[in-house]
Amino acid sequence: MAKISVAALAFVLLLADKGWAFAPPTARPCRTSSKVRQSSRVAEAEVSSPPSRTAPQSTSQRPQESFKGERRKILKEPALWEYNFGLQDPGLTLPHGIQARVTAPETFELTEAQIRTLEEDGVVHVKGVFDAEWVEYLRAATGHQVSNPHFWAFAGTASKLYDYIQRNIWQTNKAFADFYYHSAMGHVLAQAGRTDAIRVSTDLLMVNPNKGFKWHQDNQNGPITWDEGIRFWITMDETPKEYGAPVYLKGSHRNDVVDEGAVFVDIEEKGLEGYKDELLEFRTMPGDMLIWHPRTIHKVDGPSDGIWTSYRRVLGGTTAKGGSRYHDKRGTGGVLSDLGRHGLEDGDELSSSFFPVVYPRFDDREAQARDDGSVGRDPRDIASKIGGLAGKASGEKFSSFFKVLGSQAK
Repeated sequence: MAKISVAALAFVLLLADKGWAFAPPTARPCRTSSKVRQSSRVAEAEVSSPPSRTAPQSTSQRPQESFKGERRKILKEPALWEYNFGLQDPGLTLPHGIQARVTAPETFELTEAQIRTLEEDGVVHVKGVFDAEWVEYLRAATGHQVSNPHFWAFAGTASKLYDYIQRNIWQTNKAFADFYYHSAMGHVLAQAGRTDAIRVSTDLLMVNPNKGFKWHQDNQNGPITWDEGIRFWITMDETPKEYGAPVYLKGSHRNDVVDEGAVFVDIEEKGLEGYKDELLEFRTMPGDMLIWHPRTIHKVDGPSDGIWTSYRRVLGGTTAKGGSRYHDKRGTGGVLSDLGRHGLEDGDELSSSFFPVVYPRFDDREAQARDDGSVGRDPRDIASKIGGLAGKASGEKFSSFFKVLGSQAK
């Protein structure tokens, strides 16, 4: 097994991130404002004005350089005492006159050609899904989050793989839940998957991948199979020309040589000859979506020195198609994105407030459960599910994940 750093081990906890379990009793649940435990991590150019309850006029990228000209990170690491527990609500006004938990979700039509591209290539770039108002809304929500870091982002910050990364952000930050409930995301993914319903299986808010990730496939998709899931990225910033653009192996979702439990992929492996030279690179722009099959092999290269002088903010994750079943992944690394105490058992219909429906319409009871703080990871399930990773077979499969982590230190 690859040598694993403390930072890499910390990142395991990040992937397990689901809500507010383990929070002190006095902090569960709670509401935060822009003044509560606000982090000093945002670079000076970004803190000239405090977080607003409406989207800011401009949150475009601002390169950071000192007076000597050296590159300087745009985000600073928060101090331990700056982390927040419980539920967070930036109090943002939704775009287009949308009333939270009232207005039906918006729509955005895909073409048949776009859907076929996804099916044939394993990935499709859909431009301009979200207009400037939605982009500013997501930037404001992200700005509030990094200024008020949540405890469940601590491991990701410690790993230094990202400047900020938090799994299942919708569970703790209301602005992202409202985005899923009311934006066109669900409609787009329903068309892409040729399905009549979409549920959020797991998601991630990702800000600036410091070293990137080398070739891998996604197995942190929640308790569903590859074919039941649809991966997505929603971009808030222009991708730099030099780095940060995702690269996919065209058609690699059809490969039959990479083990289901593997994360890291050696593209020189026998059986991948027909894919390794078919590269698809996407330089996404604000408001674009990338949609791909969870098995499609891909990578993202970060800056060579690990310093982002501008923002690369992405909301991504995996959604489940209508008719998906719950698959208990104890004993594999895939369990780390399913640590909530939802009561579902292997083979059950995937119907739970822990995996909320967002298309054709959100469910009022599921939304209320989120708002009540009833949705989140649970210490009892963390102990029982992660305990299954201790076995030799599981450890061998899971070592692939640490190869990806270890590559970031190079």
